[in-house]
Amino acid sequence: MNGMTGTRRMARPVRLTLAARLGGDIDGAWWPHSGSVADELPGLIGTLHKPLGEIVDIRINWSVTEGPLDLETLVAARAQVSTKCRRPRLMFVDGKNGCAKLLVVPHMTSVDLGMLVMRCAAAIPIVGHDRDGRAFQTADLVVRTAQVASANWAAHMRD
Repeated sequence: MNGMTGTRRMARPVRLTLAARLGGDIDGAWWPHSGSVADELPGLIGTLHKPLGEIVDIRINWSVTEGPLDLETLVAARAQVSTKCRRPRLMFVDGKNGCAKLLVVPHMTSVDLGMLVMRCAAAIPIVGHDRDGRAFQTADLVVRTAQVASANWAAHMRD
């Protein structure tokens, strides 16, 4: 159980974005600071407690034996949404009051790309010159690829 009652100050804040309305194929993104998801999971659970309630289940779509994913290489070989290459890492978090489908941003992602992926995943508008560059195009393709992977994964879980 994780019926958290108090708050705990963390050395590094949890990097999480959530859409204003949950229920899409991707509801937001989580960007761990290190490659150890297990070490950072308690902070994520604590942060998600308020919007989702007590966390009762977490599912992931990757194996611990898979190496880290580079978002640039995820989209470098193609300019269209596909699930043929390594899939983006997804996490379905179920709480007593709701659930969230999160894109897990690899910890070694550049700050510029990471911030854009976080915003795109949570459907936070991106305006101005940020929309014109290669980083935005990459972030947009990563999130669209994650949406396809999430929809496929959800359909597979229902079968």
